[in-house]
Amino acid sequence: MDLYTKAKELGIQTEFVDGQGHRHVTDAVALKIILAALPIRVPYRFLDEAVVIRSGQPSRTELKAATFPLHWKIASGVKVIAEGDTGDRTITWPSDLPEGSYRLHLTDAASMTEEAPLMVVPPKAFGGDFRRSWLIAVQLYGVRSGRNWGIGDFTDLEGLIRLAGQLGADGVGLNPLHVLFDDRPGDCSPYSPNSRLFLNALYIDVEKIPEFQPSVLAGKGDAIARLRAADIVDYPGVAELKWRALRAAFEAFRTQASASRKQDFDAFRAERAPLLSRFACFEVLRHKFGKPWWEWPEEWQRPDEAKCAALRQGPDAAAIEFVEFVQWTADRQLGACKALTASLGMKVGLYLDVAVGVQSDGFDAWNEQIAISRHLAVGAPPDPLNTAGQNWGLAGFNAAGLEMQSFEPYREMLRASMRHAGAIRLDHVLGLKRLYLVPHGFAANNGVYVQMPFEALLAATAQESAAHRCVVIGEDLGTVPEGFREKMADWGIWSYQVMMFERDDRGAFRDINHYLPNALVTFNTHDLSTYAGWRAFADLKLKRSLGIDPGESDDARWHALTMLSEALRHHSIDRGYDFYAIAAFLARTPSRLMAIAMEDLLGVIDQPNIPGTVNEHPNWRRKLPLALDKIISAIDVAALKEATAERAAN
Repeated sequence: MDLYTKAKELGIQTEFVDGQGHRHVTDAVALKIILAALPIRVPYRFLDEAVVIRSGQPSRTELKAATFPLHWKIASGVKVIAEGDTGDRTITWPSDLPEGSYRLHLTDAASMTEEAPLMVVPPKAFGGDFRRSWLIAVQLYGVRSGRNWGIGDFTDLEGLIRLAGQLGADGVGLNPLHVLFDDRPGDCSPYSPNSRLFLNALYIDVEKIPEFQPSVLAGKGDAIARLRAADIVDYPGVAELKWRALRAAFEAFRTQASASRKQDFDAFRAERAPLLSRFACFEVLRHKFGKPWWEWPEEWQRPDEAKCAALRQGPDAAAIEFVEFVQWTADRQLGACKALTASLGMKVGLYLDVAVGVQSDGFDAWNEQIAISRHLAVGAPPDPLNTAGQNWGLAGFNAAGLEMQSFEPYREMLRASMRHAGAIRLDHVLGLKRLYLVPHGFAANNGVYVQMPFEALLAATAQESAAHRCVVIGEDLGTVPEGFREKMADWGIWSYQVMMFERDDRGAFRDINHYLPNALVTFNTHDLSTYAGWRAFADLKLKRSLGIDPGESDDARWHALTMLSEALRHHSIDRGYDFYAIAAFLARTPSRLMAIAMEDLLGVIDQPNIPGTVNEHPNWRRKLPLALDKIISAIDVAALKEATAERAAN
C-alpha cells in the first residue's frame, strides 16, 4: 500500500485547495513523517465512529457487517449501565440512559469483538441565561496600575470587572491564562502554553497572599517602579521578582499558615488530583534535567503514578508542593474575580480564551503522548491574510488517541478552561473537524488535513458546557468546510463573527441582520489591527516595513473605509466615524454577545500581535497607554452607553 492510499484510509487529506484557490499536494517525505507520528488507528469493524446519544431523543446506530445476533453492553468501569442484543444492523438505544461517558462493548455471533466510546449527552451546549450582552476584551498582561509589578494581575482584573460594571458591560474577556514556562520568561505568547490545564503564575498578585513576606522587596523598590513605568512588559524582570516572592510566601505558608488555609490547600490538591500532582512532578523534573522530556532518563519519559508518588516522598517533596501552592494561589485569586462578577450581577462574567495547542515539550504533551502528537505542528494553509500559510509550532490532539481514551484529555482541557468562566472561546474551532498538521522542519504549505471525530468532540463540548453552565464560542475564521457552522449551531456552539471579515464580494460590509443570534460579534481580533490603526493604515505600513505581505493594498483600504461609511450611514449612525459608531453598529446586531477591545476604546494604534513575527514586533508585550484608574476618564462614557444602550436594556 503506498503512502497516499494509507493516508486516505486514515482520514488524512493530502490534497487540498487553499484559501487563494491554489491546489496543494503534500510532499511524500512530509507525509511519511506525519503517518509515523500518529497513533496506529485500527478501523472499527462494526461501527463507523464513536456513538453519540442525545439525552431525551430517540437514537439508533447503524452497524456495518457483523454475524448476528450481536450483543452490546454499555459500561462505566466495571459497572454495566445497559445491555442487549440485536438481530439486524440497527441498535435502538434505551431512552432512559443516564448522561455520561461510557465504553461500548460489542460481540457478534462469530465471537468478534469491538470496543468504542459511547456518550450520552445533553441535546445542546449551555445557551446562556441572557438575551444580548456585551463585554470588554483586555490583554491582562498589558494592564497598568499603580500597585502591580509591571504586569497586569488578578487584582487588576478585579478593577477591570468593576470598570466594566460601571460602563454597563456584563463581563470581561481575556487572553488565554494558561501556564507558560517559568524559566522562559521571554517566551510569552499566551497561545503557546506549557499546559492548558493550569494557570500562569505571573498573574498572581503576590502581595495579596496572606503569607507574603514584605522583606523580599527590600532594595527592589526602584526595580518595581521601572517595571511598572515601562511601556513594554519586561517578562524576565517581572518573573525574577515574582518567583522570589512566591517562594518566600510558600516557605512562610509551610510554617505559619492557619488551619483553614491549609485545609483549603489540601482540598484543592484533592480536587485537582491526579493532574495537579503530575504537573508538579513534571515541573520539578523539567528543572532538574534541563532538557525536553523525550531526552530525560527512560524511567521519566512517560508519566507514572507510582514513580510520581515516590518522588513526592523524597528530597523533591517541597519543590513539588511549591508548584501546587502556586497553582492553588492562582486558582483562588481567579475564583475571587469570578465571584466578583456574580456579586455585581454580570450575566457573563469572565470570557476566557483557549489556545489551539500546546508546546511539544510541555506538560500536556508529556502527559498525553497518545492523544497529542509532539512531532506535528498545528497550522493553517495559505489564505489571503497569510499568503505563506501558518505554522503555529503547537502540538494538538489527534483523533485516534482521543478515541482510545474516550475523549477524556479533551474533556479535561474544557473543565480547566470552564472552571471560572461564564463563556470560553475555542481558538481555531475548525480543528474539531479537521486539523491542518505540518511536520517539524517543513514549510506551512506542506501540511495535511487530518479528519477529527467531529460529532463526538461537539458532544463532549456540549456535555461539559452544560455541566459548567458555560457558553462556548468557536473561533470559526478561515477556510470553513461546507456545513461546519450549521453543525456547530445544531450542538449549541456559538459562532465568532469579526466585522472586518464580514464583507461581500464587492467589499461592502454586511448588514446588521447578517449576523447570527448565537454568536459573539467584534470589530477585530488580537491578530488584527486596532480600529485606530486600521483607519490610519498603520498595520499596512508596519507589515511592509517588516517584509510581510499585508494582503491588502492602500487602494483596497480606502475602498474599505468608503464601504464602512456607507454601512454606518445606512443605519443613520453619524459620529464622525469614531469607534463609538462601530460600537453602535455592532450593538444593533442580533448577536447575543458583543466584545469591545480596550485598545479600541483608548484609540491605541498598535495591535497586540502580528502573526508571522517573533522578535520583529513586541507581540504580547505592549501595555495599555493609561493606568487602570485613569481609563474611565479617557472614555466618552456617555457615548459608549448610548452606543450600547440597546444591550443594556436586555
